[in-house]
Amino acid sequence: MPALSFRILTVDLDRRASEVLIVAEQELRNYLGGATLAARLLCPSLRQDLDPLGPNAPLLFLTGPLTGTTGPAVGRFVICAKSPATQLWGESNIGGHFGPELRAAGYDGLLITGRSQEPIYLWLLDSQLHFRSAAHLWGQADTYETQQRIRAEVEDTKARICCIGEAGERGIPFALVMCDHGRVAGRTGMGAVMGAKGLKAIAVRGHRPVPVIQEEAFKASRRVANLALREDNFSRAARGSGTAAGLDYWDYLGSMPKRYFTGGAFPAAERLSGSTMAETILSGVSTCHGCVIACGRVVRLADGADRKGPEYETIVGFGPNLLIQDLAAVTLLGELCDRYGMDTISLSNTIGLAFLMYQEGLLKSSDTDGEQLRWGDEAVVERLVHRTARTQGFGELLARGARDLAERFGAPEMAAQVNGLEVAYHDPRGASGMALVYATSPRGACHNQGDYFMVDTWAHTVEAVGVRLHGRHAGAEKAANVAKHQDWRTVGNSLVICQFANVDPHMVVRLTNEATGFDFTLDELMQAGERGWNMKRVLNHRLGLTRANDRLPEHLLKPLPDGGSAGYVPPFSEMLAAYYDARGWDQETGRPTPERLRSLCLGEYVADLWGERV
Repeated sequence: MPALSFRILTVDLDRRASEVLIVAEQELRNYLGGATLAARLLCPSLRQDLDPLGPNAPLLFLTGPLTGTTGPAVGRFVICAKSPATQLWGESNIGGHFGPELRAAGYDGLLITGRSQEPIYLWLLDSQLHFRSAAHLWGQADTYETQQRIRAEVEDTKARICCIGEAGERGIPFALVMCDHGRVAGRTGMGAVMGAKGLKAIAVRGHRPVPVIQEEAFKASRRVANLALREDNFSRAARGSGTAAGLDYWDYLGSMPKRYFTGGAFPAAERLSGSTMAETILSGVSTCHGCVIACGRVVRLADGADRKGPEYETIVGFGPNLLIQDLAAVTLLGELCDRYGMDTISLSNTIGLAFLMYQEGLLKSSDTDGEQLRWGDEAVVERLVHRTARTQGFGELLARGARDLAERFGAPEMAAQVNGLEVAYHDPRGASGMALVYATSPRGACHNQGDYFMVDTWAHTVEAVGVRLHGRHAGAEKAANVAKHQDWRTVGNSLVICQFANVDPHMVVRLTNEATGFDFTLDELMQAGERGWNMKRVLNHRLGLTRANDRLPEHLLKPLPDGGSAGYVPPFSEMLAAYYDARGWDQETGRPTPERLRSLCLGEYVADLWGERV
């Protein structure tokens, strides 16, 4: 039976030329697609001395074998490069409709190299690639306006567009890439990489069917999968209340951070919950390609305009993290970040750090352009968002991220970050598995490489692959469980399937085989996930990561005074040692052992990590 062919359009911005790269079948079998295949393809180009914002730095947009099919929640794709925020592996997962449209145009990925001497955007109409000037958009149009204006210029209302805002143009290290109704590749600064290439946007329109090898069998399987997914408990909750459906519960358990990870209680949490949004300002929902979950929110505020409703991370970042209680204010702050093209997690985290440093006397009003950083003052926060996007005054310091801000004022352990990526809003003191997730994620303090808080707090286990339930405050005994969960999420980030889609693993195997023509077993698919995790580990060690990077800041290892996790701190050292054992990583260096690399068909990287004599 023929297997799926994977076609990547490589685009050289210097020469304004393109050609097609066909990925070998064995590479697809070993690395599937999405972020894992991206790591494999980019590995030869990513070195420690490579400037992520330099013209030689590659930028890869890549789909997976399920992207754009009629399968369950498969509208997603990934954007990957060396991260300007962390100087390590950068990957960002994004939904909407751009990925499916790219496959409908006949390509599974776009590899962008070089740098344009003037701002441009790409217009890909089926197999025809056009280079168009974006001089009239650069510095003039935000992310929503850019999409509208480009659709008008290409004279196709169904064109799908990925674009950057002013933050990406300025090279802010947490600049995002946006498409559709506020769908973003938010983390690790892919928008800055795009901006450094002079690339304002990519517009795509395709008319071809997305390839599926066993089409009739796939149709039958996806029908069963979508029906089951629609009735899943989490799907129901997300459809009714969005990604903030669990906000009240996570607040109760103490896994929702408050006052920049220093508070355990926030009495006003209910005012910001998904249910409150549904009861007060919700006007509709938005979905990614073919998704039956429909977690996206459309809200209507006092001005009568419909706008994107904030997701959980944005709500917590600009709400409890800063002690802001007004859902409308949080919505507008999130929209402002989207329009400028800035990651709401990184920016709200960095602003929260500034507030805490001001409270502790490490920052003075003379440092903050005269602003008094008072908790709960949304007007001050709004001004800081504007200044950060424009790198003006104190905003220029905020634009460098939390790690840089804390180091600059002599308090490095106060920053809630790992490897330069600001911590997302799932406190490991409320769900201890997140301590390992943040410390070992290939892209820094990321919750999307392993949303283990869902296992710890919602009992969202994956029994078929061995992810079982431990107590939310359990320690080393859950380390192997965390590793398996990360491997399973790596499979999803490779296919690419949304992590909200609670699809039975055996059904995922079935859909994968019918889409690709391969004959994976579940064990083989899990091994592909483990291979992907270790591939990124190899890459990061090449980029300078050491065992010392696998840590949490002291700020997150202090017990909270109140709330649902008061007094508890994860036994991190014991957990990390057990995790290394489960992974087959060397305890002294944090590197995958030669034996583990060879067992995963990664033997060619042994010399890279261990030298020629091993």
